[in-house]
Amino acid sequence: MSEHDYQMIAWAIAAVLYIADFIIRVCLLIYIPKNRKPTAAMSWLLLIFIIPLFGTILFFILGSTKLSRRRRRQQTQINQMLKRYTTELKRKGLVAKVGKPHDIQARLGEAFTSLAPTDRNRISIMSGYDNLIEELVEKVNQAREYVYVEFYILAMDDATEPFFQALEAAVQRGVIVRVLFDAWGSRKFPYFHAMMRRLTASGIAWRKILPVSFNPRKYNRIDLRNHRKIVVIDNTDAYMGSFNMIDKTYHRKDSISYIELVAHLQGPSVNDSAAVFASDWYLETGEFLHHFMKNPAPATKGDSIVQIVPSGSNYPYQNNLRLLNSLIQSARKSVIITNPYLVPDESLLGALVSAAQRGVRVSILNSEAMDQWMVGHAQRSYYEELIKAGAVISLYKKPQLVHEKFISVDNEVAIIGSSNLDIRSFELNLECVVVAYDAKTARYLTKHHDALLQHAHTIHLETWKQRSVWQAFLDSVARLTSALQ
Repeated sequence: MSEHDYQMIAWAIAAVLYIADFIIRVCLLIYIPKNRKPTAAMSWLLLIFIIPLFGTILFFILGSTKLSRRRRRQQTQINQMLKRYTTELKRKGLVAKVGKPHDIQARLGEAFTSLAPTDRNRISIMSGYDNLIEELVEKVNQAREYVYVEFYILAMDDATEPFFQALEAAVQRGVIVRVLFDAWGSRKFPYFHAMMRRLTASGIAWRKILPVSFNPRKYNRIDLRNHRKIVVIDNTDAYMGSFNMIDKTYHRKDSISYIELVAHLQGPSVNDSAAVFASDWYLETGEFLHHFMKNPAPATKGDSIVQIVPSGSNYPYQNNLRLLNSLIQSARKSVIITNPYLVPDESLLGALVSAAQRGVRVSILNSEAMDQWMVGHAQRSYYEELIKAGAVISLYKKPQLVHEKFISVDNEVAIIGSSNLDIRSFELNLECVVVAYDAKTARYLTKHHDALLQHAHTIHLETWKQRSVWQAFLDSVARLTSALQ
């Protein structure tokens, strides 16, 4: 062939590649925004247009925020089961009627999860760390029928050894023990494989949650995680909050240690907590646990109305985000937030800014210590806008990190649980929160928040605007990447 022929072939190949590239970009331009938030879609498209090959591959690995179709079908079955369970609760007079204005949130929570608010609960708040382990050990040692344990992080170390011993002793007494832990959240800590061997040798039934699978039917985005923390014992006691079963240092090399908060539940809400665990157990094993269906008479004479609200990528909506937005939008006096991670989407940011602008006290406590570099910088990119609107933002002083996750609205409603206030917890993670329509609990959490503020410093706008250009740049870049969901 002549040189001219080679040139023609080269031009033809270039034309085909150009046309293919153009068609792929147009297809992605149509496909990516479908059922995706505009900010997330724009971030993905920007990445793909800047780095086409890498961006496209990364999108098809990480672009879907939902669990596999198989798991979503299973979740539909679970929701039907929970509807029948809630119908039985209503028949027994255990479903509470929440008064205005928060009846809206109660109906919203039930519509999302099929779990209704229940009456005659007792709720107590526990803060700290080692004392939480001691409390759980004591309750497990009293178990007579079953113990359900679910943690994002379950690790075997000196601090958690008494808990493992209590589980082993429970099995020896004939107690049914079921254990779930997140496959990715737990594996990076020491003695992970030894822990699994020990659980098996002890006769404890256990499963890793969301193990990585490349089977097309079972494939889930590899960074979808179950972030829930739930312990349920004998239909009498349930614990839910921010606490992981690991040493309070998380085996870090720096000086950071963690402060946690847990809600101790007694009453009908214990069965609701067990129902969430049973749902996760079913998703991993196909085995249906029946303990929560017994619906015993309330074990307490409590007077708190409590609703359990699970959320996650197996639901069609962001249950926790929508419920939280509804509460903040209804606030008349105060929105009190303690959470280590605040990376709001547009709707939550708008709700917080609007609340502050209409004169509601918006007090947000984060931590000065950053255990997650990207999230830490992303959340700092929102401070200026929130402070300008009238919100007060405080940082708990190093080296302790307040890992507690709670909200109090108008000293009337409280939310406690595992959910961070970031896009990951709204879009990707499986989370679970306790919603207490209970003024006593809400007031207690407001006082606890104010006590934590005594060890924090408030961010002032003028000082914040003087931070280095480099820090502001890092904040902006982290904020951009947080939208890649």
